[in-house]
Parts: sequence; C-alpha cells; structure tokens
Amino acid sequence: MYGGLRGRDLLSVADLSHGDIDAVLSLAQELKAGTLLPQPLDGLNVGMIFQRPSNRTRVSFEVAIDRLGGHAIPIFNEEIQIGQRESTADIARILDRYLDAIVARLYFQSDLESMAENADAPVISGMTDTEHPCQILADLLTVREHLGDGAVVTYVGDGNNVCNSWIYAAAILGFELRLLIPPGYEPRPSVLQRARTLGHVEPRICQLKEALDSTDVIYTDVWTSMGQEGEQARRRRDFSHLQVNQEMLAMAPARARVMHCLPAHRGEEITDEVIDGGQSIVFDQAENRLHVQEALLALIFAGRTGRATDGASPGATARAGKSTTPDGRQSGSSAEGTTPRGSA
Repeated sequence: MYGGLRGRDLLSVADLSHGDIDAVLSLAQELKAGTLLPQPLDGLNVGMIFQRPSNRTRVSFEVAIDRLGGHAIPIFNEEIQIGQRESTADIARILDRYLDAIVARLYFQSDLESMAENADAPVISGMTDTEHPCQILADLLTVREHLGDGAVVTYVGDGNNVCNSWIYAAAILGFELRLLIPPGYEPRPSVLQRARTLGHVEPRICQLKEALDSTDVIYTDVWTSMGQEGEQARRRRDFSHLQVNQEMLAMAPARARVMHCLPAHRGEEITDEVIDGGQSIVFDQAENRLHVQEALLALIFAGRTGRATDGASPGATARAGKSTTPDGRQSGSSAEGTTPRGSA
C-alpha cells in the first residue's frame, strides 16, 4: 500500500502531491468496488470535533472509521467550547493523550493548524473557513468515475473554501479550472499566490459564455454560507444571474455534468429540475465522501493490520510524530487568513 501519507495530517489540499491524490482516489475506487482492508484502525480511537453542524461529514467519517475497525467519538462544541473553556492548543494536547487521530470541522483554519501543531496524532480537516479538502477528494473521485481525469471544471458561485480547494487541486493535477464569480467575491490573492507554488495551471475568471463553452463540469455551491446570514439579501441579488438552471445547462455541452457539494438551497443557486435531472451527479459526490475518507484513513494508518497489544499509550503504535510531505514541508502548514468564508 502507498506509504506517502502515513502518519500525516490533512489540513489543506495544498499539502498533497499528485501522487498522494492519485493514491487516495485509486484506493477509494477499490473500496467502493468491495475490496476489504485488514482493519488498520482496529483498537484505535478517532475523535471527531464539530464546531459546525454536520451531516455528510459526520456520518461518512463514522462509517469509514467503523469499517476500518476503529471507534469514532463525536465531540461537539458545546462540550469543549474551543477558545472559551480552553485554548485550542490545550484541547489538542489533552485529546492527543486519549486519541489516535482527530477529525476537526472548525470555524477557523488557524484553530485547525494550532490543533495539528499541538497533537502528535494525525489531524484531518472536516472543513474550515478556508478549505474543504475531503469534499474535493470526493469531487475528484466523482469526476474520475463519470468523465475521466483531466476534465474541464467550471466553478459557479462564491470564491469560498470549496473554491479554494478546487484551485489547489487544479494546480497540483494540472486540469483546467474556470471560475464564474461575480466581482467582489473572487478568491483571495493569497490563495492564487499559493496555487502558483503548486503547479503551472492557474484558474481563469470567465464570463458566462466562455465559462460554459466546452466545459465538462458545472459545479456550484451555496451563495450564503454559515456565518454570512446577514449578507443573504445582498448575495441573492449579486448571484441571481448565476443560478444553475436549465437555461444555463443548455449553454454547455450535452456531456456536461452538474455537481454541488451540498447542502443545496434549492431554488437559489440551483433548481430542482437540474439537481434531480439526468446530468446531475450530486448524490454520487455525497456517497463518495465515504469512500475517499475511508481510503484516506487507511493510507494515514498504512502498515497497521490489527489491535495494539503492547500496552502503549493511545496511538503510540500507529504514529511516530508528524510526517513531512514529499517535498520536505511539514504537513498542514497554511498561508491562509481566517476571515469566515465557507461552505456548509
């Protein structure tokens, strides 16, 4: 089994190499087809911290952990109150004494990075204000299944956390990414600058006709994310011309597929007719969260085949401190800010 992810965090798509992504997607395809693994999480405990509400992230990770033999422990913000009852660093140090891995769905990327810096156990992003790496891995698997690698992706909507992760994935893998985003909602310059360090492919901000011409994927997300409710009326006005509806779909090739990371605000960014139509692969995306996360966990704990019996402290047999990425970077480092701009 591929060993490049063993013991590593996943805080950003930018932490991954082309080989890392391909390994996750390839193993996810095998798992989806019914391949059984030798339960690398047997005897291990994985904490799942939720500052934000969760449906797909919680259920898909819990099922993946169970399939790999591990025990999932959901931890909600009301219980630990990150930054209020205790600092993020102290919470990480404490949980690290109990747990073998941490999945964290947090408001701020800075808190996720602090957690990773203060825990020896692998830390995996379940989403923050600046990125959603597991979602993009599931999206990439879905594109591979339906269209093959190298498909042209048109992202329609807000330059939010999901958009940021798409930008990094395109830079690493080298596919064409087009952005159909209203003025004032573009990705931060720091995201584009970081993407340039990852590869030679930059996204193009396009007008409607150019964005849809010969595209393979039309991808959208909510216009108003959690924490932006006060901007909802303005955002509806600014994004109304970018609704993914039958009229927009008719401007794209017949082969184009429609994607949405969910939850969808039906009647706003996408219509019922499109999301439930024949070109939609939205619910395949949702299913694939399970398969890529199972693959990711299996690769992080690669080489482990059963329950620890030597009496070591939690996780000691499954990790040997933080690993570095193939180019020598400490996994999980990020250059992004922490202004809340995130998908649900």
